[in-house]
Amino acid sequence: MLLALTTWDLHLPGCHSLKEKRGVLKPLTAGLRRGLNVSVAETGHQDLWQRAEIACAVVGTARSVVDEVLRAADRVVEEADGVRIVDTVTVYR
Repeated sequence: MLLALTTWDLHLPGCHSLKEKRGVLKPLTAGLRRGLNVSVAETGHQDLWQRAEIACAVVGTARSVVDEVLRAADRVVEEADGVRIVDTVTVYR
């Protein structure tokens, strides 16, 4: 069994309130859950308007399958409107 966790540090330049931030992150995290069947949560910078950290966990039996899901998740985050990736970290266990 393999567990992988990817964390994205995000910049949300168009957000000027926590409500606008929620409006950007909620569809992004819901889309990751729905489309890729992964666990995802906002894990940092909850009190900042233009910063966010989201983490995505994937469990699988083969590294190739886990890597494929994480690549797809990375593409979803890259293509999200109003989001710029500052940093990405992936950890395997």
